[in-house]
Amino acid sequence: MALIVFSPGNLHALSVRLRILGGSGAFQYGPFNCGMQRRWKKPVDSARTRLEGRTRDHRLDKLMVQLRNLRLALALRELISQQRNGYASLQLLSKWRHEVGLNIDIGAFLKKYPHVFQIYMHPVKRNHCCKITQKMADLIVEEDAVIRENEIDIVQCLKKLLMLSTNGTLNMHALWLVRRELGLPDDYRSSILPRCQHDLYLESPDTLSLVSRDEKLAVAKIEEWRKKEYTEKWLAESETKYAFPISFPTGFKIEKGFREKLKNWQRLPYTKPYEKNDSHPIHNVERLEKRIVGILHELLSLTVEKMIPLERLSHFRRVFAMEVNLRELLLKHPGIFYISTKGSAQTVILRESYNKGCLIEPNRVHDVRTKMLDLILSGCCNIGEPESAAWVAEEYDQGSCHELQNIMCHVDTENSILELETDSDSYRKRHITEELPCQHFCDSQENSE
Repeated sequence: MALIVFSPGNLHALSVRLRILGGSGAFQYGPFNCGMQRRWKKPVDSARTRLEGRTRDHRLDKLMVQLRNLRLALALRELISQQRNGYASLQLLSKWRHEVGLNIDIGAFLKKYPHVFQIYMHPVKRNHCCKITQKMADLIVEEDAVIRENEIDIVQCLKKLLMLSTNGTLNMHALWLVRRELGLPDDYRSSILPRCQHDLYLESPDTLSLVSRDEKLAVAKIEEWRKKEYTEKWLAESETKYAFPISFPTGFKIEKGFREKLKNWQRLPYTKPYEKNDSHPIHNVERLEKRIVGILHELLSLTVEKMIPLERLSHFRRVFAMEVNLRELLLKHPGIFYISTKGSAQTVILRESYNKGCLIEPNRVHDVRTKMLDLILSGCCNIGEPESAAWVAEEYDQGSCHELQNIMCHVDTENSILELETDSDSYRKRHITEELPCQHFCDSQENSE
């Protein structure tokens, strides 16, 4: 047995250790206090911890990052379009970058997307300016034209939303926040609502009301899926009558007893989204939650891209009778919904509508927005001097090739600046030996004339 000698040095060291442990609040267990009860701190289980520990879908997260860059580009385009001449200086855009949520330098962001933004030197003010490229401008016009053509579908979508509400009304501000998700034009209040007063009307400046219900529209998207599953796959009616399509992300861990709970939940009856439950109120918590899941499923099905920001979704909690913690409810059903935290916002995505990060059933509005996203993903690819020089000739047509030489147009083509020579002698010499961008200018002007 070891002999412990309590010398003055050992006692001093022991006292120092005790003071350190007592000052830090730590309580060390040893051979003399091992019989004392040790209380373990219970781990926190909340919606935030479950959101951080969920199984992530990397394809959907990557898509949300790409869509965020597209939203920032469209926000900058909106600011530029508000200017009188259709362009804005970089100094002015740098003051607005925080308003659109841009946390990097405005010049670095614009240089990343030369297919969307054109940077040039103003011929008079001699400062760097920015405008939207012709490709992006054409896509914006095409998107607006497609939305105008879908006026009938827009009216049906608004009627379905009003039928989902408890009292047949919607707040106009909440509707304005999700106008892009629903595919509404910015001027829908003055362009669409006055032409469909027999279906919708403004009860007040802030409230949109439904004139009468249309039972033909009171069919949820999930009910069409159940009918298809029942007729094509010959499944039992008990398995599909109240079921939802389930698809878990890759790597999802199925715990013990999870399959049995999911099977029982799929068979649980509930009040469908377009059915009113005023005469038969729901007292079962699980049935109430399943009804809310059905309403959220139908709301996401009415959107263009089958997704909606969680913050904007909360504006419909009271009008759709969803008085629960929506984030907790969505996290309880990872096979139906997915919450992506990428793109500086929490976005709810309908999982069944996507396969490998792509929308399974795209629509015309989504196709145009996909073309816009392609311009964002193109980056600096396929950007060369001939294309930039042709743009300079089209933008600043002074009537002669020599006048174009006097304008120093700085075009961002992979961090290079196109400089046009002003010396007429060197120009004639190079005009004989090699093909110059100026030759393209003259050819384009002769063809236009």
